[in-house]
Amino acid sequence: MDTKEILYHLRTQKGLSQDELAEKVFVTRQAVSRWENGETTPNVETLKLLSRLFDVSINTLLGAPRQLICQCCGMPLDDSTTSKDPDGSFNEDYCKWCYTGGQFTYTSKEQLIDFCVTHMATEAWPAEQVRAHMEAVVPELKHWKK
Repeated sequence: MDTKEILYHLRTQKGLSQDELAEKVFVTRQAVSRWENGETTPNVETLKLLSRLFDVSINTLLGAPRQLICQCCGMPLDDSTTSKDPDGSFNEDYCKWCYTGGQFTYTSKEQLIDFCVTHMATEAWPAEQVRAHMEAVVPELKHWKK
Protein backbone atom coordinates (compact mmCIF):
# COMPACT_ATOMS: atom_id res chain seq x y z
CA MET A 1 0.00 0.00 0.00
CA ASP A 2 1.04 3.60 -0.59
CA THR A 3 1.21 6.22 2.15
CA LYS A 4 -2.08 7.74 0.96
CA GLU A 5 -3.91 4.42 1.34
CA ILE A 6 -2.29 3.66 4.67
CA LEU A 7 -3.24 7.04 6.12
CA TYR A 8 -6.83 6.72 4.88
CA HIS A 9 -7.08 3.18 6.30
CA LEU A 10 -5.65 4.14 9.70
CA ARG A 11 -7.81 7.26 9.95
CA THR A 12 -11.04 5.47 9.10
CA GLN A 13 -10.15 2.46 11.26
CA LYS A 14 -9.80 4.84 14.22
CA GLY A 15 -13.13 6.47 13.29
CA LEU A 16 -11.64 9.91 12.68
CA SER A 17 -12.80 12.47 10.16
CA GLN A 18 -10.22 14.41 8.18
CA ASP A 19 -10.95 17.41 10.42
CA GLU A 20 -10.39 15.38 13.59
CA LEU A 21 -7.12 13.94 12.33
CA ALA A 22 -5.95 17.37 11.22
CA GLU A 23 -6.64 18.78 14.69
CA LYS A 24 -4.69 15.95 16.38
CA VAL A 25 -1.56 16.49 14.26
CA PHE A 26 -1.80 20.29 13.99
CA VAL A 27 -2.45 20.63 10.25
CA THR A 28 -5.41 21.67 8.14
CA ARG A 29 -8.11 19.34 6.84
CA GLN A 30 -6.87 20.22 3.36
CA ALA A 31 -3.42 18.87 4.23
CA VAL A 32 -4.98 15.55 5.29
CA SER A 33 -6.99 15.50 2.08
CA ARG A 34 -3.84 16.09 0.00
CA TRP A 35 -2.08 13.21 1.80
CA GLU A 36 -4.99 10.88 1.15
CA ASN A 37 -5.16 11.91 -2.51
CA GLY A 38 -1.44 11.29 -2.91
CA GLU A 39 -0.68 14.91 -3.79
CA THR A 40 1.75 15.33 -0.86
CA THR A 41 3.11 13.35 2.07
CA PRO A 42 3.43 14.47 5.68
CA ASN A 43 6.70 16.05 6.78
CA VAL A 44 9.00 14.25 9.22
CA GLU A 45 7.60 15.90 12.35
CA THR A 46 4.03 15.12 11.29
CA LEU A 47 5.00 11.52 10.52
CA LYS A 48 6.25 11.26 14.12
CA LEU A 49 2.90 12.53 15.42
CA LEU A 50 0.98 10.15 13.14
CA SER A 51 3.21 7.27 14.26
CA ARG A 52 2.33 7.92 17.91
CA LEU A 53 -1.35 8.54 17.21
CA PHE A 54 -1.84 5.33 15.22
CA ASP A 55 0.81 3.29 17.12
CA VAL A 56 2.59 2.27 13.93
CA SER A 57 6.14 2.91 12.81
CA ILE A 58 7.08 5.62 10.36
CA ASN A 59 8.29 2.78 8.15
CA THR A 60 4.71 1.46 8.09
CA LEU A 61 3.29 4.92 7.33
CA LEU A 62 5.61 5.13 4.34
CA GLY A 63 4.45 1.79 3.00
CA ALA A 64 7.27 -0.26 4.56
CA PRO A 65 9.77 0.69 1.86
CA ARG A 66 12.56 -1.31 3.48
CA GLN A 67 12.78 -4.51 5.47
CA LEU A 68 14.02 -3.77 8.95
CA ILE A 69 15.94 -6.20 11.13
CA CYS A 70 16.93 -5.96 14.77
CA GLN A 71 20.46 -4.61 14.94
CA CYS A 72 21.09 -6.69 18.06
CA CYS A 73 19.76 -10.19 17.19
CA GLY A 74 18.97 -10.03 13.45
CA MET A 75 15.25 -10.78 13.74
CA PRO A 76 12.95 -9.23 11.08
CA LEU A 77 10.95 -6.32 12.52
CA ASP A 78 7.34 -5.30 12.11
CA ASP A 79 5.19 -2.97 14.21
CA SER A 80 4.36 -5.71 16.72
CA THR A 81 8.01 -6.61 17.37
CA THR A 82 9.74 -3.23 17.04
CA SER A 83 10.99 -1.74 20.31
CA LYS A 84 9.98 1.63 21.65
CA ASP A 85 12.06 4.34 23.24
CA PRO A 86 11.16 5.59 26.73
CA ASP A 87 9.08 8.41 25.16
CA GLY A 88 6.90 5.82 23.38
CA SER A 89 8.25 6.39 19.89
CA PHE A 90 9.29 3.42 17.79
CA ASN A 91 12.98 2.54 17.74
CA GLU A 92 13.31 0.86 14.36
CA ASP A 93 16.79 -0.46 15.12
CA TYR A 94 15.84 -3.09 17.70
CA CYS A 95 13.21 -5.67 18.58
CA LYS A 96 11.23 -5.36 21.80
CA TRP A 97 13.08 -8.33 23.28
CA CYS A 98 16.58 -6.88 22.82
CA TYR A 99 15.74 -3.29 23.78
CA THR A 100 13.05 -2.42 26.32
CA GLY A 101 12.40 0.82 28.19
CA GLY A 102 15.64 2.35 27.02
CA GLN A 103 17.73 -0.61 28.17
CA PHE A 104 19.41 -3.43 26.27
CA THR A 105 18.58 -6.93 27.47
CA TYR A 106 21.85 -8.62 26.55
CA THR A 107 25.23 -7.47 27.83
CA SER A 108 27.31 -9.63 25.51
CA LYS A 109 27.10 -11.36 22.14
CA GLU A 110 27.67 -14.67 23.89
CA GLN A 111 24.70 -14.12 26.24
CA LEU A 112 22.44 -13.30 23.27
CA ILE A 113 23.67 -16.26 21.22
CA ASP A 114 23.23 -18.68 24.13
CA PHE A 115 19.66 -17.45 24.62
CA CYS A 116 18.86 -17.75 20.90
CA VAL A 117 20.33 -21.25 20.65
CA THR A 118 18.20 -22.39 23.59
CA HIS A 119 14.99 -20.93 22.13
CA MET A 120 15.49 -21.40 18.38
CA ALA A 121 16.90 -24.91 18.12
CA THR A 122 14.56 -27.57 16.75
CA GLU A 123 14.88 -31.02 15.32
CA ALA A 124 15.01 -29.48 11.85
CA TRP A 125 17.51 -26.79 12.93
CA PRO A 126 19.84 -28.31 15.56
CA ALA A 127 21.55 -26.20 18.21
CA GLU A 128 24.93 -26.44 16.49
CA GLN A 129 23.52 -24.94 13.28
CA VAL A 130 21.67 -22.20 15.17
CA ARG A 131 24.89 -21.32 17.02
CA ALA A 132 26.91 -21.23 13.79
CA HIS A 133 24.29 -19.02 12.14
CA MET A 134 24.09 -16.60 15.07
CA GLU A 135 27.89 -16.45 15.41
CA ALA A 136 28.07 -15.42 11.74
CA VAL A 137 25.21 -12.88 11.84
CA VAL A 138 25.41 -11.19 15.25
CA PRO A 139 28.93 -9.65 15.00
CA GLU A 140 27.88 -7.89 11.78
CA LEU A 141 24.93 -6.09 13.40
CA LYS A 142 25.20 -2.41 14.35
CA HIS A 143 24.81 -2.94 18.11
CA TRP A 144 27.78 -5.32 18.33
CA LYS A 145 30.13 -3.46 15.95
CA LYS A 146 30.82 -0.81 18.61
